[in-house]
Amino acid sequence: MNFYAIRAIYLFEMARARRTLMQSVASPVVSTALYFVVFGSAIGSHMVEIEGVSYGAFIVPGMIMLSLLTQSVANASFGIYMPRFSGTIYEIHSAPISYIEIVIGYVGAAASKSVILGLITLAVARLFVEFHIQHPLWMIGFLILTSVTFSLFGFIIGVWADGFEKLQIIPLMIITPLTFLGGTFYSINMLPPIWQTLSLFNPVVYLVSGFRWSFYGVSDVSVSISLGMTVVFLVVCLIAVRWIFLTGYRLKT
Repeated sequence: MNFYAIRAIYLFEMARARRTLMQSVASPVVSTALYFVVFGSAIGSHMVEIEGVSYGAFIVPGMIMLSLLTQSVANASFGIYMPRFSGTIYEIHSAPISYIEIVIGYVGAAASKSVILGLITLAVARLFVEFHIQHPLWMIGFLILTSVTFSLFGFIIGVWADGFEKLQIIPLMIITPLTFLGGTFYSINMLPPIWQTLSLFNPVVYLVSGFRWSFYGVSDVSVSISLGMTVVFLVVCLIAVRWIFLTGYRLKT
């Protein structure tokens, strides 16, 4: 394992985040704070508790997950797309670096940035609502697992995209709508039976539900199912990344 290569890629990507601090950290945190003001304070003050949890506290895990998913995909996809766009990807190919080391460097940096952003969002949420975390280790585990999984997914998008439009279309048209419809601001148990059934086909439901369970011990689906679905998606992403490097899909042409 070439740890020097991994470290070089990782530090380069983390340095890019520091250079674009307003876009990488400040913008998502401000957006999340506005969500708390609108939903947590304005709307939450007129709503009853959900499963024994105040509405403002109930949406905290969903808001963190919303920020986590979008930023994981965005960081990883942009990180690998720019070397392809600028042509520096050929320098990486000519270096004595395996595809495993390339993935660890780029995905590790994207996941690290997402975890840091998630923890900052958690701290910001504390300024608006009171909440507690029943299972802090599970919370950290879900945070890291989700960040790594969707950073891998973002890496795939960054390889697949052949323009900035395609780079943005999946996060904007698929990830964000699925997150909003995945129980971020509500419990799917509040929906009519037919919509509850349809919601179970949304993979984000399992992520939000499992993450919310780590906070309050309540969930829309079993925590074991939430964890299992996340692991399955992780494995699928790993298989797709392996295929990309084995075939050289859009990396060597």
